[in-house]
Amino acid sequence: MSKRSKTELVEYLKTFSLRDNNNLSLLSGGKTTVIEHLLLYNCRIPVYINEFWTAKQRQASSIHEISYRACFKPQLPNFFINLLTEEGDLVYDPFSGRGTTVIEAGLMGRRVIANDINPLSMIMSLPRLTIPSPDELKKRLAEIPMEENLRAEIELSMFFYRRTEAEIVSFKKYLDGRQDNGAEDRLDRWIRMIATNRLTGHSPGFFSVYTLPPNQAVSPESQIRINVKRKQEPVYRDTKHIILKKSKSLLRNLTAGQINNLQKAAGEALFLTRDARNTPEISTSSVQLTVTSPPFLDVVQYSRDNWLRCWFNSIDTKKVETLITMSKTLEEWSSVMGDVFKELFRITKNGGWVAFEVGEIKSGRIQLEEHVVPLGLKAGFVCEGVVINLQEFTKTSNIWGINNNNSGTNTNRIVLFQKTY
Repeated sequence: MSKRSKTELVEYLKTFSLRDNNNLSLLSGGKTTVIEHLLLYNCRIPVYINEFWTAKQRQASSIHEISYRACFKPQLPNFFINLLTEEGDLVYDPFSGRGTTVIEAGLMGRRVIANDINPLSMIMSLPRLTIPSPDELKKRLAEIPMEENLRAEIELSMFFYRRTEAEIVSFKKYLDGRQDNGAEDRLDRWIRMIATNRLTGHSPGFFSVYTLPPNQAVSPESQIRINVKRKQEPVYRDTKHIILKKSKSLLRNLTAGQINNLQKAAGEALFLTRDARNTPEISTSSVQLTVTSPPFLDVVQYSRDNWLRCWFNSIDTKKVETLITMSKTLEEWSSVMGDVFKELFRITKNGGWVAFEVGEIKSGRIQLEEHVVPLGLKAGFVCEGVVINLQEFTKTSNIWGINNNNSGTNTNRIVLFQKTY
């Protein structure tokens, strides 16, 4: 699909129907509800409400299946990349997380830039642009020595069987050595990504005994309580087998064309670990589309949630935490995001777009779009509307100020900006 003019975009959003997009069996095909509701900075901001995408609409690529906290589904960036860019355009995410935007953009033949001040983001996303073959991965894994007597310098017996721990520490020793010597290559980075993702979880597909889902790690004390409650002890997990199995799962539905697109994107890709307010490596007026979801207030506790992944990757959590802006109030958050919008305005092309997803805060009592719209306007953007993707869409839904927990629906709210000069 070619990128659309403003007039074409408005008409497309107003008349959108999944029925018109080869999804006859999924929905009733209801048209968009348009509410000219927001009156901010003397501008009436249209609100478009429909089921613009759904997990059933189009099977997402298996390459996205890496767990990370608070990540959106790939159908979200796919919608805007397909709508507002052409092949070869530059797509950016300043709060990249697990890399959903840039991986989806790469799959679709776009150039990509990712930024996230959390170094785990690059570890979890960059390797998926350079896909290894199962054979070369298996060969590399066989070459990594497993030292049975190795132990972690921290107590991990509540998570891992002794032999499993030795294998994990063996991987850590090997990967640290390769990185320190400047020898780390795409296979090493892939192994690091998978091992990081498989450290702890709630099934035999992870290295650990049963614990919380893999997007965060509980404390050792909490894991001891879980073990007592479940009457469980860690059992041996074959780490190399698990890495191979997860790798095959990630690659299971990739086409040759998609692999080539990812490889092409990798050749020009830029991955940054910076404050999103200051990204001098990105050229002025170069980005056609930004699709992002920023951190929301003081939600994630970096040291608490990422301590085990950081240990495995030799990341100093305290040092990183001092760099991450953890806004505790809406006023602080808005101040930070205002500066982010100024930087986005600098790097966005004339005619380029920003799709800024906002989450629900305090069970929907704070509607962040009403705070985000003025920030974008003040930076110089024009707000073309708020796009609300409401799954299980019905005309009778409480579609404005909807509460996900009470209504049983799944929504995304995206404020859409354009740079027009």
